[in-house]
Amino acid sequence: MGDQSICDGSLSADDFYVAAKSLCELWQSANTSLPNWTWIPFKRIPTGISCNEGYLSLENVFHVKSSKELVSSQDLFQEEQTVDSATVVQVPSSVIHAYDFHIIYSFSYRNPVLYFHGHKYDGQPLALDDIQEDLPEYSLKLIRESKWTFITFEEHPYLHQPWYMLHPCGTSEWMKLLIGGALHGNPYPANYLVSWLSVVGQAVGLRVPSSLTSSCFNDASSSSIGQCVELDPSL
Repeated sequence: MGDQSICDGSLSADDFYVAAKSLCELWQSANTSLPNWTWIPFKRIPTGISCNEGYLSLENVFHVKSSKELVSSQDLFQEEQTVDSATVVQVPSSVIHAYDFHIIYSFSYRNPVLYFHGHKYDGQPLALDDIQEDLPEYSLKLIRESKWTFITFEEHPYLHQPWYMLHPCGTSEWMKLLIGGALHGNPYPANYLVSWLSVVGQAVGLRVPSSLTSSCFNDASSSSIGQCVELDPSL
């Protein structure tokens, strides 16, 4: 695989595919409460790209405002379980937001990019202010203090709909630092993608299971790289 490109902080399209398939397997084995990542293949007509093109998808992730946590539909239903045998507690629809996350390879930046979309229980899209209200304090702190990446509103490359994204500008620079330090000379595609997601996921309250990250880098190194997400002031 393209170890050299990984060492300079970038990722080839072929390595992204390998890393994406590995992340799906690792995520499932981690037994997280969130849904599983799935690979969505995409074929262009006419085919202009020879690699296994597609993107990673994590969909139907629910946020309940009272908890400031992202949960799966199964956990959401548990919130609605009976207090006793006669009374069902319904979570008010006004406090439930649903999120979809996609990891898409950028051929321009040679890096993965995190796209996300949120909507209310009735299907109405969430504004950025609504999304920020959902974020836990550590995510808001990351957004305020970071100087690497910013949130912007762009067209989804495959769905051709407006989605929020964490702009990849600067990704190669901080991934090069992460690979050179925290990954301890293990620049494999799977390590790259898990490590990348453990950093950018913090910006949107998406936590990577510790069992995945522990094999890639230690806490001391990750804490120095973690301040990487900045909000676009033009939004």
